[in-house]
Amino acid sequence: MKLIIQIPAFNEEETLPLTLSKLPKRIDGISEIEVLIIDDGSTDNTVEVAKKHGAHHVVSAVQNQGLAKTFLLGLHTCLSKNADIIVNTDADNQYNADDIEKLVKPIIEKKADIVIGERPIKSTQHFSIVKKLLQRLGSFVVRMLSDTHIQDAPSGFRAFSRRAALELNVFNNYTYTLETIIQAGKKGIPMMSVPIRTNRDERPSRLVKSIPTYIKRSIITMFRIFNTYRPLSFFVILGAIPLLAGIGIGTRWVVLFMGKGSALHIPSLILTAILIILGMQIFIFGLVADLISVNRQLLEDIQKKLRELYYRSES
Repeated sequence: MKLIIQIPAFNEEETLPLTLSKLPKRIDGISEIEVLIIDDGSTDNTVEVAKKHGAHHVVSAVQNQGLAKTFLLGLHTCLSKNADIIVNTDADNQYNADDIEKLVKPIIEKKADIVIGERPIKSTQHFSIVKKLLQRLGSFVVRMLSDTHIQDAPSGFRAFSRRAALELNVFNNYTYTLETIIQAGKKGIPMMSVPIRTNRDERPSRLVKSIPTYIKRSIITMFRIFNTYRPLSFFVILGAIPLLAGIGIGTRWVVLFMGKGSALHIPSLILTAILIILGMQIFIFGLVADLISVNRQLLEDIQKKLRELYYRSES
């Protein structure tokens, strides 16, 4: 069984040697271990350092693409190199490399196809209180959307079986972590968490440049994911707002109309009609989006078959 450890890297010449030196050379149940560096358009000596310190494969983007696209490039490169298991870790040595064995063990034992490392968030000193609260909130929302029990959704330390890697897509440009969990949950891919250890912070996070920016991007990400993977629920909730408001105003109009006085309250009646029509239109959008979602699932099934044939022909 072949394991490829993929490491997205952008200007990581300083931290990469330490990260590569800590990677395991042997794991029970694994016959081959290789390392892939995905260079995301680095302007320093990341590529040269990676080759010098033992990386088996290096692929480079022409310019900086961002974490999500870099992750996906790595996944497809690993598939083309006949990986049976793919482990994704960070170039800054954030995660304890000895725990890679914990990640791959459930896949080797066929207990899961995706395994996510659960960090000790409470005891991680370089995480601020706000960041810890946001991590908990984000993980809670992802659990609700994906119907899974993943406790640390933003964790990038994770392992994928070949079957899972063939099925996954990433549409978000910011990060892959939340979307892949929700997508796997909707596809019924077996998934679990294992507790892992983290190392001291070697450098500030490049994904979380500031808390307000992180909050804004996370909200937009989850909003788009909810719209993509649960379109009917999304539009039902969205349509319920004007519909309920219209019913409320309409009820008020009926009470006023049936009461004393000769006023017809025409503005309230018009507003009621507008809100109810708007709510019903949004519900119809939801039905159309749900049909499109079914079509997307069929296309993803076809895509998986094509990927299997493509990577089989390359081997």
